Amino acid sequence: MSDTAFHRRQAEMLPSRPAPAGQTGAVGWMRANLFSSPFNILLTLISLFLLWSIIPPAFDWAFFDAEFVGTSRDDCVGGAGACWAWIDQRIDQFVYGFYPAESRWRVNLAVLLLIPALAWVLIEKAPGARYGRWFALFYPVIATLLLVGGLGLEEVTTDKFGGFMLNLVAGLAGIVLSLPIGILLALGRRSKLPVVRVVSVTFIEVIRGVPLITLLFVAIVILNLFLPQNVSLDQLARVMIMVTLFASAYIAEVIRGGLQAIPAGQYEAAQAMGLGYWKMMRLIILPQALKISIPGIVNTFIGLFKDTTLVIIIGLFDILGQARLLQTNPEWIGEVDHETYVLASVFFFVICFSMSRYSIGLEKRLDTSGR
Repeated sequence: MSDTAFHRRQAEMLPSRPAPAGQTGAVGWMRANLFSSPFNILLTLISLFLLWSIIPPAFDWAFFDAEFVGTSRDDCVGGAGACWAWIDQRIDQFVYGFYPAESRWRVNLAVLLLIPALAWVLIEKAPGARYGRWFALFYPVIATLLLVGGLGLEEVTTDKFGGFMLNLVAGLAGIVLSLPIGILLALGRRSKLPVVRVVSVTFIEVIRGVPLITLLFVAIVILNLFLPQNVSLDQLARVMIMVTLFASAYIAEVIRGGLQAIPAGQYEAAQAMGLGYWKMMRLIILPQALKISIPGIVNTFIGLFKDTTLVIIIGLFDILGQARLLQTNPEWIGEVDHETYVLASVFFFVICFSMSRYSIGLEKRLDTSGR
């Protein structure tokens, strides 16, 4: 009998035993990650001390010592904690901005329809996805009609847009439009056609070399000089165009990195199968490049969503603008300097963290290294 067979036979005869208690479960995890060496033990103790110094006082300020009921700053004067009494009176302003109160059901409906539109695009094997993706394709038109008006709905000018609704509109529009434009720019930069390559490279380098705030000033002040006298673009539309173009340039570079990571054999194999350029890109190259580029693309989207706060420079008050506006309100001045920023931060964190977690899940789902 060989040694391998002998040891296998012995293993079959011996009863299986559980792993040592100190190597599994919470205790094993802490030993491996928090107390694996003297240096890690020191870092763990310092981290625990810092958390103990920060978290309890923060909870006392935000919850236990806070004021939740009141109608003006006088109800919060002298309190040791946060003043949240303004929320029940001003939360609509934070969410809807100056959108007419009688038409806010249109905003609610647009957000409600956004949930299935995103689900049919982002969730694999979602029920009814075959037809749901058509709904997702037409959702931007439906949302525009609901928010701006038309087809029997009263028109609402974009200067009434504000609060978190404005961030959501500008951010989603930029995300949806910048990805396909970025893909085309990335392909154009790698094109063998000199004119296409030069135009793509020039656009990308010019946009990436200029701060976004400068481009927004160009959109508001200078763009009118190049338009016919009888043509005028809505201010919010101009800002969304510039934000989209700005994000497209960065996404193009991210996707170009993914394209360069594809082995030359993939191109040669696709060409050997008789696939044309666009079929090769659509079926073979781009799916692999986009999978590689997921972290960079999502990082660009998160940055784009946070950059929507720059709409303040054209006189529109997003959620951050509403926070600043409330701080100057005579009824609450001097008592909500921190609280309004905290609430705005929570809104941004929820959206950006959700995008980050979805990208991690998508990477795991598309990972083929272990298959």
